[in-house]
Amino acid sequence: MTSMDIHQILQYLPHRYPFLLIDRVLDLVPGERITALKNVSMNEPFFPGHYPHHPVMPGVLIIETMAQAAAILSFETMGRRPDDKSVYYFAGIDGARFKRPVSPGDQLVLEVSITTAKRGIWKYAAVAKVDGQLAAEAELLCTLRTTE
Repeated sequence: MTSMDIHQILQYLPHRYPFLLIDRVLDLVPGERITALKNVSMNEPFFPGHYPHHPVMPGVLIIETMAQAAAILSFETMGRRPDDKSVYYFAGIDGARFKRPVSPGDQLVLEVSITTAKRGIWKYAAVAKVDGQLAAEAELLCTLRTTE
């Protein structure tokens, strides 16, 4: 079992404000699974426009939060950290479903597990929950590519 605070997360993700979406890792088992948190605040830069009178976290950002958790899991599984010559990309998103809105004040709990890793393509089963209720789910495909 591995947990991570924000300082450790910053070593595994190249994202920075306003696109760093993972706040804490609660549990990580390399090669298997990760449980991470996203604290949803009214101060998020997307809420003024989505929607001003009923703020809701965009579904695409929930999926991105899942992918950031998946990236941390993958780098920890590989025993490495990202560098300036590599980028971890989406290769596909399957079966994305949104079950409940995510609003300011919610704590998004992300549960991501590796289902396969072959020829540089990683596949994950991912869910996002709020108060134990399913908010979103998807199968993610990601790959690590060099930029040079």
